[in-house]
Amino acid sequence: MTDENTFYGQAKRYARVGTAMAGIGARLGASRYLGRTLDNSKYAAELTQALGGLKGPVMKVAQILATIPDAIPTEYADELRQLQTNAPPMGFPFVRRRMRGELGEKWQTRFKRFERDAAHAASLGQVHKAWLEDDTPVACKLQYPEMGSAIESDLKQLKLIFSIYKRYDDAISTRRIYEELSERLREELDYEREARAIALYDLMLADVPEVTVPTTVPDLCTKRLLTMHWLSGRPLMDFRDAEPETRNAIARSMFKAWYTPFYYYGVIHGDPHMGNYQVRDDFGINLLDFGCIRIFPARFVEGVIELYHALDQDDMERAVYAYECWGFERIDHDLLEILNIWARFLYKPLMQDSVQRIQDQESGRYGAEVAAKVHKELKRVGGVEPPREFVLMDRAAIGLGSVFMHLRAEINWHRMFHDLIADFDPKRLEARQAEALRTVGLSS
Repeated sequence: MTDENTFYGQAKRYARVGTAMAGIGARLGASRYLGRTLDNSKYAAELTQALGGLKGPVMKVAQILATIPDAIPTEYADELRQLQTNAPPMGFPFVRRRMRGELGEKWQTRFKRFERDAAHAASLGQVHKAWLEDDTPVACKLQYPEMGSAIESDLKQLKLIFSIYKRYDDAISTRRIYEELSERLREELDYEREARAIALYDLMLADVPEVTVPTTVPDLCTKRLLTMHWLSGRPLMDFRDAEPETRNAIARSMFKAWYTPFYYYGVIHGDPHMGNYQVRDDFGINLLDFGCIRIFPARFVEGVIELYHALDQDDMERAVYAYECWGFERIDHDLLEILNIWARFLYKPLMQDSVQRIQDQESGRYGAEVAAKVHKELKRVGGVEPPREFVLMDRAAIGLGSVFMHLRAEINWHRMFHDLIADFDPKRLEARQAEALRTVGLSS
């Protein structure tokens, strides 16, 4: 069986969710045209049941969408957020075939020991621990079969989800969100690209001792096999009840891990999921999974900083310029005020030079109430189409904010932010980014 985008492979996956999706769509139609009351929680649960049974990238899509404020209805987000990244792993017969296909008939001789059972299993592949001849432990990440077919089929399902949502609510256009997610998911199929992304992060974080990036073993890497040195650490959630100094140290490490590459190189790790980092013994972090990174033009990074200064100085002309740097179009007074509601929420911890938590509330989803208010106002003015670049940037901000909230971290966010942007110059960032990408052989 190959990984090609075969008609059989696509049809098989489409059929598994088609009936449930059609039922949801029919009830939406009945609600709209016949005046029947639609039980949104019920159809969201049915959708989740249909999607959750797939061992494909749609789980990753669901997790991303569930953290983008109002990219999908609240009922979808609440249900999809429950999906776990750990899918049932493929058995050893699959592992043997995949390893033989990637490294040849004598693949087992390349390792002193190779564990038959997967250490981790996720949406696109699974990880096995192994040891090289010199006893160096490594992680072998194997891509599941037919992932090319799975991507294309699940993207068709995502387009159907969006079409249902459009009939349900037109506050946020999903056209560019779909384009962005499609491109990022297709990139995740290429483990050779991910190996270059790892090299890029190793370069960008070379002077940040609080963060460890795994190094690859090039001779044991292919397009569908990624072999890295094994990193050991504890799950972040183990530290929710740790001493305040410990929780704050972890939060500072994570802030640097994500935002040093962004403000210095215009690069963001697009998947700040709990499983993608570990806590070291010194409370630094191990950063994992580099399949979903986003490389931004210097103008976008400039817009992020410009918006901070605009809000800080109440300069609305500067705010318009910042949003235009992000890619927003046709910004009138009403839209500007609505976008600023969300921006003031995200930038609030950076504005005040004091130690504080990331948000005032003790519990609840990070930003949920503000997102609901923004959504209501967007509906009033006829909606908005977020630019592609906004999708993963917002995802990172919300994902990290949620982690900081779980850690109950109390930090001077203002000073950490200013330390990163103090010498910002878009031309220097552009040159630094170009040199780094050229060094690792990665295109923007």
